[in-house]
Amino acid sequence: MSTPLTLDLIKQAPKALLHDHLDGGLRPATVLELADQFGYDDLPASDVDDLATFFRTAAHSGSLVRYLEPFAHTVGVMQTPEALHRVAYEAVEDLAEDNVVYAEVRFAPELHIDHGLSLDAVVEAVLDGFADGEKAAASTGRTIVVRCLVTAMRHAARSREIAELAIRFRDRGVVGFDIAGAEAGYPPSRHLDAFEYMRSNNARFTIHAGEAFGLPSIHEALAFCGADRLGHGVRIVDDITVGADGKAHLGSQAAILRDKRIPLELCPSSNVQTGAVNSIAEHPFDLLARLRFRVTVNTDNRLMSDTTMSQEMLRLVEAFGYGWSDLERFTINAMKSSFLPFDERLALIDGVIKPRYAVLIG
Repeated sequence: MSTPLTLDLIKQAPKALLHDHLDGGLRPATVLELADQFGYDDLPASDVDDLATFFRTAAHSGSLVRYLEPFAHTVGVMQTPEALHRVAYEAVEDLAEDNVVYAEVRFAPELHIDHGLSLDAVVEAVLDGFADGEKAAASTGRTIVVRCLVTAMRHAARSREIAELAIRFRDRGVVGFDIAGAEAGYPPSRHLDAFEYMRSNNARFTIHAGEAFGLPSIHEALAFCGADRLGHGVRIVDDITVGADGKAHLGSQAAILRDKRIPLELCPSSNVQTGAVNSIAEHPFDLLARLRFRVTVNTDNRLMSDTTMSQEMLRLVEAFGYGWSDLERFTINAMKSSFLPFDERLALIDGVIKPRYAVLIG
């Protein structure tokens, strides 16, 4: 019999992460220290454990809108170059500790200018933090490559400006563009100008779609906006019917998503917390994986969801009985779907991920 996969074993595996929000992954202690350092007085707790509990319980709301409310506090302490650098640096440390070898970490620069920073200064501080974090990880023998996605808020009107920001920093660590925020009432098509700008500059982008809102948001993200990936996309299951004989029938939306190999940035724990699905056991991840959709495993918000990549993988293992070969497939799916240049993707797949999994699989 094969050895059951435990959290400690899974932590040894190399991982690739495509959907992780910088402002959703702070350490509770860092939030407290930055609030004290920079005079942020609105935190709901002054103790590390109490603050961690607040973020965790607030996120378990069953609503995307309520899930997003605690971000006011993390964003509130990320308004200076020093704070942004520290948060970015610590994100790399935490991911490297979990054996993440590649990560695309996203954030919305427009949320970090309340104290007078320019959009460019915000991005520079974050990219410097990522670079310094990579160097620190390398000095301890850990391989990790971190790239940035700049995000526009879908309820605002700055998406073209943020897309231009992505292009200005495309050779300095920004590999793509995204829109995020409450989905209902703010369809992707409101931001066509930004997506057209990205396409005209041969640049990549993902779109939050099919999380709190259903198939129409996925349709718009793909048919109108031309998204390279879908952030979440979990509601594509609404276009799949499984008969009594166990055979699945794909509607036209699901079929083209699979046929075109559009990657799904699935975030199991977050999807439960926002009410997109009822439980990990009922998550369509396994159905989509068995139907050979391009599924990837992601954290979304490590602080809010109280999670890591290893924990997300463990929850899927416990729910669906996955083994090493499954986790390797999901990891390679993510690397293939990354916005990193092709040769750099191959270097990580062939030079890091496959050799390490070969040892784990035995």
